[in-house]
Amino acid sequence: MSARYDIVVMGAGAAGLSAAVFGALTGARVLLVERTEYVGGTSALSGGTVWAPGTAIGKSVNAEDSRVAVAAFLDSVVGNHGDAALRSAFLDAAPEVIETLGKMTQVAFRPYPKHPDYEWDHPNPTLNGRAIEPVPFDTRAMGKLRELIRPPIPEFTVLGGMNIDRVDIGHLLNRYKSFGSFAHVAKIVLRYARDRALYGRHTRLVMGAALVGRLLASANDCGVEIVLNTSATGMVPNGDGGVDLTLACGGSTKTVRGSGGVILASGGFGRSAERRAAHLPDALPADSPSAPGHTGEMHALADALGAVYGQGNDQNAFWAPCSIRTRGDGSNAVFPHFVLDRAKPGSVCVDRHGARFVNETCSYHAFGKAMLQGGEATRHAWIIMDARAIAKYGLGMVRPGGDDLRPHVKDGYLIAARSVAELAARTGTDPTLLQASLDEINAAAQAGRDDRFGRGSSAYQRHNGDAAVTPNPTLGTIATPPFYAVRLQPADIGTAKGFAATPNAELLRADGTVIEGVYAAGNDLHSIMGGTYPGPGITLGPALVFGAIAARHAAARAKDNKGHSHAA
Repeated sequence: MSARYDIVVMGAGAAGLSAAVFGALTGARVLLVERTEYVGGTSALSGGTVWAPGTAIGKSVNAEDSRVAVAAFLDSVVGNHGDAALRSAFLDAAPEVIETLGKMTQVAFRPYPKHPDYEWDHPNPTLNGRAIEPVPFDTRAMGKLRELIRPPIPEFTVLGGMNIDRVDIGHLLNRYKSFGSFAHVAKIVLRYARDRALYGRHTRLVMGAALVGRLLASANDCGVEIVLNTSATGMVPNGDGGVDLTLACGGSTKTVRGSGGVILASGGFGRSAERRAAHLPDALPADSPSAPGHTGEMHALADALGAVYGQGNDQNAFWAPCSIRTRGDGSNAVFPHFVLDRAKPGSVCVDRHGARFVNETCSYHAFGKAMLQGGEATRHAWIIMDARAIAKYGLGMVRPGGDDLRPHVKDGYLIAARSVAELAARTGTDPTLLQASLDEINAAAQAGRDDRFGRGSSAYQRHNGDAAVTPNPTLGTIATPPFYAVRLQPADIGTAKGFAATPNAELLRADGTVIEGVYAAGNDLHSIMGGTYPGPGITLGPALVFGAIAARHAAARAKDNKGHSHAA
């Protein structure tokens, strides 16, 4: 006889953890199944920003924002690329979902004083209030449970494993200029040293790892049953309105029943070679900074039930320019160039021939899209800085504040040259085109405006520059040798193409009928943003919200199905 649960959740990233927590908060018996050895998925490796308009937390820094303004913004950015009914369901539910997490669980958020939306060529973008971030989390009270959280990407830590967020980075760069910053750095470094001695790893989690840690602790508090290293090999509706799953772990199988249903939150299909070939651009390399678990296994099972992918996306995945460095163990570090270097003065990005091709300060998604749409010339690109800029701002995996460049140069990650001509030779670019690109950016820096691409023309773009540089905080001359370059390539950071669903997150067949009891959240759900990227955290916000929506609907079905079975 199969083990019975009210809800079975497949995948333990932010969406799956949210579904598990909200299901358990209703009193449902919940099983959370994760196919890898860690909880957290790509969410644990992310910046952790959650785009959730209308929350009380957001209104503490932007009381003027309104649902009408947000809806108009999304309608303009997303348009017909996404389902308006699901967008509306998200906007309706987001404030309450975030409030409930804050009141009923260990999940806690704080507002960004300034974290602008990305798309400023549309009505009603904001400087702040829609994006919130998880408060850093102390995992010491979790005991061994903390070991289930996916470890950070090493290149995103310092001192061999110390987790830092944007607040910490600011203090680290200012540690010798401010007593307050020095004290902050001393505190977190001493804490890290103590943690390494006592626990073997940093117990202070930040950004996406903090969100995952808080959700995991909350799921544990609520009595959610969690199994790891477990995959589903079968999924079929049963006769009483529930869904049966065949689970495989360590060579053995068992059947479990979700009387209210199964929630797919397995992270999409980004690690499926077959589905990548079918739905993502041919020019896209296989390298990705995302976690390894989203292989599309659950998608094949949903296909067999008649589920279909949504249509109409602008893009079928979210993009970022990334650089690759081979680690000492032979594995590849894939580093996403989000905000720390492209928008800083003293930098320029050029295609494989040496010509500028994009506004360097646009969002990482827009940058990656430009690379993919640029043909052979932009299958790879170069980001270039001079000696002054790299010392101050860093470049990719070269950390800001004066990192030792020699190891990066020695292993070929960082290209160094004494002149522009030598840099062209080392990068394989055309020396005339490369010099023209540097001349163009230098002239723009002198004028304070980039007439060709509009670099630094929006509040978002200027926010990522250097506020101390005027008149345009994103523009500076590139003139002090040596010159440095890092190779960029486009990468997917999460799929946007997922299953078509109702506003309750139940999957749909091609004829529009509902597959009762089968839900999707996170990247398994077709992007409500239609593969556009309006602002920071537009994947994690819907992941949390639709995880909650799906869980509550499934919990209600479980109660209803039990009532029917008793009546029978």
